[in-house]
Amino acid sequence: MNFDLILLLLAAASAFLISTLIAGGGTILSSPAFDSEEYSNQKDAVIPIPIPGAVGPESLAFDSLGSGPYTGVSDGRIIKWEEKQGRWIDFATTASTREGCGGSQDHMPLEHICGRPLGLSFSRLTGELYIADAYLGLLVVGPNGGIVTKVASEAQGTPFGFTNGVEVHQTNGTVYFSDSSTRFQRRNFVAMIISGDNTGRLMKYEPGTKQLTVLLDGLAFANGVALSQNGDFILLSETSRCRILRFWLQTSKTGTVEVFAQLPGFPDNIKRNGKGEFWVGMHSRREKLLEWLLSYPWIGRTLLKIPFPQVKALISFYSERRKSPGLAARLSEEGEILEMFEPNHGNGWSCSMSEVYERDGSLWIGSVTMPYLGKYEMQTK
Repeated sequence: MNFDLILLLLAAASAFLISTLIAGGGTILSSPAFDSEEYSNQKDAVIPIPIPGAVGPESLAFDSLGSGPYTGVSDGRIIKWEEKQGRWIDFATTASTREGCGGSQDHMPLEHICGRPLGLSFSRLTGELYIADAYLGLLVVGPNGGIVTKVASEAQGTPFGFTNGVEVHQTNGTVYFSDSSTRFQRRNFVAMIISGDNTGRLMKYEPGTKQLTVLLDGLAFANGVALSQNGDFILLSETSRCRILRFWLQTSKTGTVEVFAQLPGFPDNIKRNGKGEFWVGMHSRREKLLEWLLSYPWIGRTLLKIPFPQVKALISFYSERRKSPGLAARLSEEGEILEMFEPNHGNGWSCSMSEVYERDGSLWIGSVTMPYLGKYEMQTK
């Protein structure tokens, strides 16, 4: 068997496996499969809330008045849901230039210009919204929206490659955030996964002193972050390793890290509910073969030698033939899985989940790939 054939087989296997992470993940600007009215009167249904002209409501936030949710989308905008009016309004944009950014198109080629806001977190102390933009770094905008200010785009002399999750400590205003990789940008996330990249970082920014500190490095696809109820630890998703890490901020364990939970899927954002529990959105379930592939980084590095258009074509081919719906887990303060949430197409959801935000008896569901947000009314027991 010649080397080229081996590479092709490896590429096909990887495309099949990686398609579990991005199945249905193309830039979709209409949603013919989901009709809000079809599910609005259906018990136990996820109601899709369409987003005109863009996709990917990846993370959600509510302001101090309880208004929202706010979310960032693929064309670089931060938008706000006006419940009474039943529509989205523009709140802010992460890039100063907007030429060519708007409209129903594939926004990924212009993400580095237009911005791609991911994690969002309000500060109750100031009313400001902190934004983790995948390309532009850690940003902040005032309570009334509009023009954003850059907070940071590098740490210890190393530029951020893929700024991702963010969480504000509501007592002291410290901002915790993640950088998924210092080597790969968001648009190259497939290469980041299959190469076994472990250059992700967890950082904190203190607005009062403007000091930026790296808390953890050597992370594999550092993603969502969430503080505990009393702020004694912070959780971080390590997507490629399907696990949640706990970094201690207080107590005798301060500065140490441990595995908080091993999950059945690829975790994205983490959101704490009013009880101190944590919802973790997962893009899809992990498979044994994918675990095997990721355990041998040399395979991924070999695959990177194949011209990317060929790998992309294989991924697209397999993605069209696979359905890999998202799921979420509710975790206790000790990392125990209390509940698995796995809606399906029959009740209005059959795509990835980037975030699940529990609020006032509802679960708000984000997806980095789809042109709508989901809302699910929790069933009382």
